[in-house]
Amino acid sequence: MTRTCLSTLFVLFTCYCTAQVKVTDLLCEHKPSPDGVDANAASFSWQINATQRNYLQSAYQVQITDDSTTLQKQPANIIKSNLSVYKGKKLLPAHRYYWRVKVWDQHNQPSGWSNISTFTTGITDWSNAKWIGYEELPDSMLLVPGVHSGEEKPNNKNKAKQRPVIPLFRKTFNTTHAIKRALVFISGLGQYELNINGKKVGDNFLAPGWTYYDKRVLYNSYDITGLLKNGDNAIGVIVGNGFYNINKERYRKLSIAFGMPKMICKLFITYDNGTTNTIVSGSDWKTAPSPITFASIYGGEDYNANLEQKDWDQPSFHDETWKNALLVKPPQGLLEAEKDYPVKVTDILPVKSISKPVDSIYMYDFGQNASGIIELKVQGHKGQTIKLIPAELINDKKLANQKATGKPYYYSYTLKGEGIETWRPRFTYYGFRYVQVEGAIPDTAKQNDLPKIKGLSFLHTRNSTPSSGSFECSNALFNKINTLILWAIKSNMQSVVTDCPHREKLSWLEQDYLMGTSIQHNFDIYQLYKKLVYDMMDAQTKEGLVPDIAPEFVVFNDGGVGFRDSPEWGSASVILPWLIYKWYGDKDVMRAAYPMMKRYVEYLKSRSDSNILSYGLGDWFDYGPARPGVAQLTPKSLTATAIYYYDISLLSEMATLLGNKDVAKWTQLAASVKQSFNKKFLHAQVYATGSQTAMAMPLCTGLVNEKDRKQVFKNMVDSIVHDGKKLTAGDIGFHFLVQALQEGGASQLIYDMNYRSDVPGYGFQLAKGATALTESWPALAEVSNNHLMLGHIMEWFYNGLAGINQSEKSVAYKDIIIRPEVAGDISYVKGAYNSQYGTIRSEWEKKGRVFNLYVQIPANTTATIYIPAANTQMIKEGGKMVIPIGYEDDRAIIKTGSGEYHYVVR
Repeated sequence: MTRTCLSTLFVLFTCYCTAQVKVTDLLCEHKPSPDGVDANAASFSWQINATQRNYLQSAYQVQITDDSTTLQKQPANIIKSNLSVYKGKKLLPAHRYYWRVKVWDQHNQPSGWSNISTFTTGITDWSNAKWIGYEELPDSMLLVPGVHSGEEKPNNKNKAKQRPVIPLFRKTFNTTHAIKRALVFISGLGQYELNINGKKVGDNFLAPGWTYYDKRVLYNSYDITGLLKNGDNAIGVIVGNGFYNINKERYRKLSIAFGMPKMICKLFITYDNGTTNTIVSGSDWKTAPSPITFASIYGGEDYNANLEQKDWDQPSFHDETWKNALLVKPPQGLLEAEKDYPVKVTDILPVKSISKPVDSIYMYDFGQNASGIIELKVQGHKGQTIKLIPAELINDKKLANQKATGKPYYYSYTLKGEGIETWRPRFTYYGFRYVQVEGAIPDTAKQNDLPKIKGLSFLHTRNSTPSSGSFECSNALFNKINTLILWAIKSNMQSVVTDCPHREKLSWLEQDYLMGTSIQHNFDIYQLYKKLVYDMMDAQTKEGLVPDIAPEFVVFNDGGVGFRDSPEWGSASVILPWLIYKWYGDKDVMRAAYPMMKRYVEYLKSRSDSNILSYGLGDWFDYGPARPGVAQLTPKSLTATAIYYYDISLLSEMATLLGNKDVAKWTQLAASVKQSFNKKFLHAQVYATGSQTAMAMPLCTGLVNEKDRKQVFKNMVDSIVHDGKKLTAGDIGFHFLVQALQEGGASQLIYDMNYRSDVPGYGFQLAKGATALTESWPALAEVSNNHLMLGHIMEWFYNGLAGINQSEKSVAYKDIIIRPEVAGDISYVKGAYNSQYGTIRSEWEKKGRVFNLYVQIPANTTATIYIPAANTQMIKEGGKMVIPIGYEDDRAIIKTGSGEYHYVVR
């Protein structure tokens, strides 16, 4: 062969390799094309799409520039690393940047460049921009922290009674040149909507996310280049209350007053000729009351369309009657960019049925209990008012039942009488399935004197973070259970993770880690959980306590019951940074949170007696003889001390990772607590009362000595079987019960306990008509029927039935475990999870004596696959025999790299 032919062959081979590898899914700060990125040091990640198997990255190159036309000229070092993540260098604030990535495999073959992605940096310099408002609240009338409903004190009696004006703000300005880029940075407290020249900017709902405003205030960034025009322009902003001001009207979980609605804004315009212009909020802006006459995050919203001022957000509007905005006292908190995905309308649910339970009242049933608001289309006469009452349940009279969810909560709309009018609330939301309509009739009704509803839709609102996983199996009940839990997750993913979307709307912390893996398998929660960590850092007291809720808008004076200080709740401050590291590979959150974690564990130590903690809520809502609430079946001291030990153990691991000198201290303390725990609670290989929680928590947190593990596990299983395989563990314990049974090889028992509807549990809830996970196992009407806790079986759907997990030492699913569990009558399972490196897929089917397993392993990762097979069975992949590296618990063990694999076991 000639040299020319050899060269040609080499070129063709190189082109072939390059063409088979694509760098995709570029993320900056774990988001595609984000705005408000920290200019100091952003993080970048990507996925690799490679058709060949066993692809491993050996190096990468990242180019970043603020001018897309010069991207090809940007110098960039080739970094030797098998991690698909890059920590950037300091950038300029308020700039749009362009970036792309190229990678090399283990054979030093390069990919092509990725497509170009973008991001915008935030600002820290708000100079000349002022906080403005319609009115100011005197310092003497501030009410921070808030007051729990029913816990009024004499000195707070007159506070938070004033109904704030929901103001409009406007500012006109002129552009004289062709615009290259226009970036706006804005915050409105509690929440705002921004319009440019009459058009709403973005589709955010309840922006910005809520925080403890005396510690931290969030702002948003938008590219509005396409909304500006040459000549006159107008900015229009409406600002509502959110959690910034909750006055004492209608239902409220708490009353609070950080101040009156206010806003700050800074707009940067860069022209094609290189000149710039900056518009800032100040006293030259104009303000007036909006048509929203009442808005409360807990109580609802009223709107009078007769108070509308047409084109108020257009440059042509005459605002002579408006007053100049007040320069108001700025919030005390640090102003920083909102990193999390915003809350948005993510689904529109049509009405399923309309009934008339009593004369003049109509009930709209949407068939699904979820978080959200309504959108009303109505036609009628000027001045007519419609009242809409949302509820998740109806009572015996088929009317709205808000007894367990906070009442009165309602919307009202007063018509202007101009054709078909469309309206939706802006600054509130609720959890509901039904809407009771008073003062209007469906357009199919024959009456003519009342407004006619042309349309009523349910707008489901939640944190808009993208989906990351899916699950399906042959068992219809388990699929329904998965959907039941998923609706509770979606309904309670807001700016924080709430426990219910109506009565509380507060971030109760225990569910963040107990339900964490279930949520993480369904949604990309990196940014949301990172925010939760900072909320906890802001909430920590000088004594080291991390309260049960964060942000701590209200201090619960519970007389020591545990509603403010329960170890199983506050321990989220230690566990979440660890989970973020394991799921997403981010050590920076752990590093930032270490002082909080250390102080919290030291706080728990100060409250312990001979290494035992004996206070808190315990296994909340376990199922016993009394009404659900504080733990009934398990001593509080067991759950509190078990989680305390787990905190110490994790802190020891994190200190090691961070190179912290505290490692020895935590290791010694953990050993001491373990010894005290077993001395107090372990008798004849049974912990305490022998309840499901009492047995499972020590097994999962590392408290059981190795010599006792087998018998403790057997005793737990025997006890569950003896009691009829009924589910009794509560909010804290059920997570650990599912984990302990799965890890102990008892997935069949998990199946048996949950594939039933005759006793309180998931099937029981569905049989009672639940469409979202309920607060209690028996789906009591007296408590919430859309609640996040108790959904822990979802973790087993992904980790157990689908078998998707990672090895003990793995981070961000770099080293994957596929270990499907075959249980009950399940004949097929389909599970997928989109990790940082790409989609992991595990799908199996059982037909007669043949077992098929399809596995997808992302590029740049490795995997260990455990296939149900005895050493006498034949395993083939792609028609070829496979020789396992070993066998364990009737499973063949196969090591592999990236690629798609189809195993057949006969």
